[in-house]
Amino acid sequence: MVLGGTGYVAGELLRLLAGHPHLRPAAVLSESQAGGAVESAFPHLAGCFPGLVFSDRGNLERLIGDRERLAVLCAAPHGAAAPLLDSVLTAAERAGTAVKVVDISADFRFADGAAYEKVYGHAHGAPGRLAEFRCALPEHLGETPEGHVGHPGCFVTATLLAAVPLLKLGLVEPRLSVVAITGSTGAGRTPTATTHHPARRSNVFAYNPLKHRHEPEMRALAAASGVDARIHFVPQAGPFARGIYATLQARLLRPMESEEVRQALAGFYAGAPFVDILPEPPRLQEVVGTNRARLSVAADGDHLVVFSAIDNLVKGAAGGAIQWMNRLLGFSETAGLTVPGLGWL
Repeated sequence: MVLGGTGYVAGELLRLLAGHPHLRPAAVLSESQAGGAVESAFPHLAGCFPGLVFSDRGNLERLIGDRERLAVLCAAPHGAAAPLLDSVLTAAERAGTAVKVVDISADFRFADGAAYEKVYGHAHGAPGRLAEFRCALPEHLGETPEGHVGHPGCFVTATLLAAVPLLKLGLVEPRLSVVAITGSTGAGRTPTATTHHPARRSNVFAYNPLKHRHEPEMRALAAASGVDARIHFVPQAGPFARGIYATLQARLLRPMESEEVRQALAGFYAGAPFVDILPEPPRLQEVVGTNRARLSVAADGDHLVVFSAIDNLVKGAAGGAIQWMNRLLGFSETAGLTVPGLGWL
């Protein structure tokens, strides 16, 4: 089941599920387009889901009660996701349906409601459910959680893939600076003054420097990985639709050559099927459309730069969520995710 079914992330979930060997969408929930054909909202998926129409919340009890097991991928906005998932989990409990959830919103990225409220400015929609969720990147959590998962999100994914190994391996001081440029799809499907095409085309600009809501999430998840660190984050808006290119800078605890750091990162991610450690800086188009993350490093004395490139809609959202769901259900972690990149845009 896909919740919040008409945005860019939901469209990516459906695109990836169309080729998944084990998962198919039994239902796609959308209040705004209930009864409408899924393929009408996503014309690029024509022929993938013939006859599938959007459902509304009124059908939850029936949709859940009809099944012994259910996988739920939630692409609803933050603030809306928590109460919606509370309804789903309550209905599953009543029906005796075994359910696994991966939430892509920000609603289950903090361990307590007070931390969430401090960042997002409103009370959490289901504080009693927070203990049932674990938030982490698949690459940074060896054991598969017993309960549900909150996906860390796109900026956080790109940053922590670069930061966590440096911190856990004791290579850098715990004070990091990150500048990350993102495509316009990261702001959602409804145009705004800063995401509308004329404002983004041939333009680059920073927004919310050192005050972005994802910065506390980066710090919290770095701490959950075992290291307290200060992460100073400057997001930038880029003139492209999809992808994130992050540049992290840190001070090494001892002078190192680039190749030595690269080998350390390669060893850390040796068992990670979607992380590539390259000898040269990655290019964004190499990852667009895929669940891959590509990293490289440059070191000069005690100064280190790490480059991290991901697709914000795939590795940073839909693909990362399916990667987690594969693990929660006991499938191969790569199931449905070894899709090739788009190559040229």
